[in-house]
Amino acid sequence: MTSYLNADLHCHSTVSDGTLSPHALAVRARQQGVDLWALTDHDETGGLPQAQATAQSQGMAFLSGVEISVSFAHETIHIVGLGFDIHDSTLTQGLAHTRGGRDQRAQDMAQQLAQVGIAGAYEGALRYVGNPALVSRTHFARFLVDSGVCHDTSEVFRRYLTEGKPGFVPHRWAGLGEAVRWITQAGGVAVIAHPARYRLTPNEEFALFSEFKAHGGQAVEVVTGSHAVHEYATYADMAREFGLAASRGSDFHAPDESSTDLGTLPPLPADLVPVWDLLRHRVQAPV
Repeated sequence: MTSYLNADLHCHSTVSDGTLSPHALAVRARQQGVDLWALTDHDETGGLPQAQATAQSQGMAFLSGVEISVSFAHETIHIVGLGFDIHDSTLTQGLAHTRGGRDQRAQDMAQQLAQVGIAGAYEGALRYVGNPALVSRTHFARFLVDSGVCHDTSEVFRRYLTEGKPGFVPHRWAGLGEAVRWITQAGGVAVIAHPARYRLTPNEEFALFSEFKAHGGQAVEVVTGSHAVHEYATYADMAREFGLAASRGSDFHAPDESSTDLGTLPPLPADLVPVWDLLRHRVQAPV
């Protein structure tokens, strides 16, 4: 495997906040020329068996994946896990605990929206949910767009669902060390997802990378649909500085929402170690 492999190791299905089933997502990935694929639903691995079966039947290599929400420096950080044992009990129990409380949070969000004149948001969001245990801000955003409150999901987040706006309710996620240990003890590799997205000071970002590596984290997303092009170079440098492998993923959620389609990103910088080189023994080959 090389850094020029068309690998897409970050995307979401209806099992969390995507709009395509794991099967449909795998088919789309293959149509887009993806060679190595991972489904990384939020805090949930329930879609992985279907994703793996379809990927392998479509001629794609496959890695198990998940995206875990973590609290760090008053910010929600996402840690992607790749290549782990999906039956590991510690990981499974940890993810179940992380999912807990999402429904109450959703009801609290709806109550805040009702106070600014937007009624029925909880019931509205549920219409977009594939997995009732994982109702999220994205589902509320889709409801607010389709009901005409906002023009697009970006406007929803600007006006309603971010800190300081009506509809924002924080949630206490897993700790950074917990999430990394769940992944690594299950035989996988932990990856910092789309680091440019977080509102961290330079000192906080340095602390994130330092603590992540100290806990056993091994990689960072460098080329991702959630980064601007100039940020690829920034996080390539961070990978070099901290001795981390590099990952690549579209962060695809929906055909009509995502700016980057599956498999369409440029290659990783040639001097970086691609994360799949650390996971050769965990890749599920096509059948």
